[in-house]
Amino acid sequence: MKEVNLEQLSVSFTTHHYERHFGGNGANIAWNLKLLLQNPLLVGTVGRDGRDYCNHLAKHSIDVSCIEQRDDDVTPTAIIATDSDERQITFFHSGADAKGDWPDLSHVRNALGYAIVSPRDSRIQMQAMQWCSQYHIPCLFDPGQGMLGMGPDEMRRALHFATGFIVNAYEWSLCADLLQASVDDVLQEVEYVVVTHGGEGCTIYTPESETVLPACKAAHVVNPTGAGDAFRAGFLTGMIGGWPLSDSAKLGAAIASKVVEQQGTLLDTLDLNEVLNRAAITYGKELPVLPVTVSV
Repeated sequence: MKEVNLEQLSVSFTTHHYERHFGGNGANIAWNLKLLLQNPLLVGTVGRDGRDYCNHLAKHSIDVSCIEQRDDDVTPTAIIATDSDERQITFFHSGADAKGDWPDLSHVRNALGYAIVSPRDSRIQMQAMQWCSQYHIPCLFDPGQGMLGMGPDEMRRALHFATGFIVNAYEWSLCADLLQASVDDVLQEVEYVVVTHGGEGCTIYTPESETVLPACKAAHVVNPTGAGDAFRAGFLTGMIGGWPLSDSAKLGAAIASKVVEQQGTLLDTLDLNEVLNRAAITYGKELPVLPVTVSV
């Protein structure tokens, strides 16, 4: 067998299918929250090419008043290659987000029921976590693979400010290595930890228990991109409604199973009865009534 010199490695991949879609962690989560009868406030930064996206979100009644628009860079962009076994290679450019700022949310803070801080510039992530802690807004920390750019002290500080912590299995392994910590160690800082396992379901850890939930099976899988964000939207919806952690995760799994059945991360429509029935069939009982929030 011929040896490969990794120092001179140059590879090329030919793709038989390519599509361009609106996406991004924050926008995906906000979009799905809206489909689940919530009224999310989206905070982020776009570049000179981001106005059409903001207009698209606003047309679907998503509050974009706290999205910063900068003309000195491009909107953050991800290019994701996915194979038939749902493995992915992602290239990400942070663009305008690396120059963004945390906005003044004093005018809406009393109306915020739950927050999620998803992957973006780590400086702004930390500002967001600290702001939520200062104003006693429960916050779910979702670092994603952005934790590759975080040091252990920064990671510990973020967990100190968080209410809950959510990662996929690979991201949990990164966190455990970064902190040299176990789930029990992390639960010294947060109330719960959710680790998702893709098509294998998720595990919910609290100081008192460990709950393993199977995935809510999709009718067919087209593309897994966006499923994690959909799960987070369902989970947050349950938390806003005061549901148990396990019921919140079941709703997340049910809407995630709808997203993987299409190309792109934004569902055009969502039949809520179908989602709730899918959860009931998978888990053997009906979920609570969906909470309905009003605009802030």
